[in-house]
Amino acid sequence: MAGKRRSSTIIVTAILAIVALYFLVPVYWVFVASTKSTEDLFSTYGFWFAPTFSLWENLSQVLSYDGGVFVRWFLNSLLYAGVGGVIATYFAAAGGYALAKYDFKGRNFVFGTILGGVLVPGTATALPLFLLFSQMGLANTYWSVLLPSLVSPFGLFLCRIYAQATVDNSLMEAARIDGASELRIFHTLGLRILTPALVTVFLFQLVGIWNNYFLPLVMLSDTELFPITLGLNNWLSQVDRLPEFYELTTGGVLLSVIPLGIAMIVLQRFWRGGLTEGSVKA
Repeated sequence: MAGKRRSSTIIVTAILAIVALYFLVPVYWVFVASTKSTEDLFSTYGFWFAPTFSLWENLSQVLSYDGGVFVRWFLNSLLYAGVGGVIATYFAAAGGYALAKYDFKGRNFVFGTILGGVLVPGTATALPLFLLFSQMGLANTYWSVLLPSLVSPFGLFLCRIYAQATVDNSLMEAARIDGASELRIFHTLGLRILTPALVTVFLFQLVGIWNNYFLPLVMLSDTELFPITLGLNNWLSQVDRLPEFYELTTGGVLLSVIPLGIAMIVLQRFWRGGLTEGSVKA
């Protein structure tokens, strides 16, 4: 029995190590590539550092090129992903909480419609959204990227399932007896209990918006409004004409992954369950 358990542990550890390498090798390559000049990038050094360490020069070029347009793209991505992630998470929490804890006519129909929204890829709605926003005069504005980012069908689905499993009706009844309104119960009790789900939804939304390429490509034509993904692709499209754009692109990619890494490290401590364990007596 102990031998089987040890064999299973070794197999699972090996699989996890392979998966970790699968995700970490591209990040390692981006870091190594951003330390090289264009000549060294296509040399025989491959996955190892070149003799000339050009990281700081490359990053300086990224931040200063074309009047610091990369900084503008970076701030645009922070706006789109930060505001969109926070508001979408709040809406998902409110909708999921309502669907889980309140019994009203048409609840299952609404939830089924949301499940259908989870199955619809974002690329399928980009063109209809562009036509709609064009008629409203919102195309090629910040709103054309922000507004679609405020809705997360998957986040609402997750919050509904989590609220149904963790928000105890006895706690809600106790709060009502104390005179708390439904909004106050949601904000002081529901959101606190839903914290692990909210962190999950926020990170999914943050990464999704930060890496979103097709929607900004369809909506935006002004380079001042570009997010990082669209801006870096714009640089990459010029490497055939100007090879030095390889240095700008690799350096920009390195800078673009830093906020996501910070968000994962900072928010992972909120990924824990059992926040209300033992709060209700049997």
